Amino acid sequence: MSEDTHPTGAPWRNFYGRRHGKTLRDSQRAFLDEDLQALAPRGVSWEENPERRPLDLGALFGARDVWLEIGFGGGEHMVHQAAANPGVGIIGCEPFINGVAMLLGKIRDAGVSNVSVHPGDVRDMFDVLPEASIARAFLLYPDPWPKKRHHRRRFVTPEHLEPLARVMKPGAIFRVATDIPDYVRQTLEQVPRQGFEWLAEGPQDWRTPWEDWISTRYEQKALREGRVPHYLTFRRV
Repeated sequence: MSEDTHPTGAPWRNFYGRRHGKTLRDSQRAFLDEDLQALAPRGVSWEENPERRPLDLGALFGARDVWLEIGFGGGEHMVHQAAANPGVGIIGCEPFINGVAMLLGKIRDAGVSNVSVHPGDVRDMFDVLPEASIARAFLLYPDPWPKKRHHRRRFVTPEHLEPLARVMKPGAIFRVATDIPDYVRQTLEQVPRQGFEWLAEGPQDWRTPWEDWISTRYEQKALREGRVPHYLTFRRV
């Protein structure tokens, strides 16, 4: 076995960020115990699928288009989109277990059924998503890693963008929201290099929220602290 792999056969991948936060409430633990297994797609983990066979998205969502939310935070945007777009299936990936518990509570309240939840690293999901299978992807208020030496940890690097580009359909839309100017810079620098075009004609296009946007807790914090949100839209070419 290579020194670059886990005993499961998985490649060694550095993970930066939190997986656990404050102690979960009893209700949140109940969501995880009672709901997560039914919503988590089988075959994403290396233990379940060491051969990395592609997921059967038809078995998950039928013939519907599939959207992907990368790091769904507390889940308000994902549930909003699922409720507003019952004709699509939405996969959400989030390694922060407190956020997963919050999402599960919102799914219960909203009664949406067109969702699937991976409580882990999106890179494991990229491994098993079929090529050109995602019609829309969202990266909303990702961890900014503000120190220059940490910029390589940001999502908008080739390590993440190359597999994202592989799984997105031609013409698929990739939305990025951030309140960090340097994250905007890196996004506009890196994303087009992976086969995306930026859909903007002027500053008004990236300062105006999308028509179907719901402001998240992270955006509300940014506004309270005087930072300006940016909304970037790209198309896979």
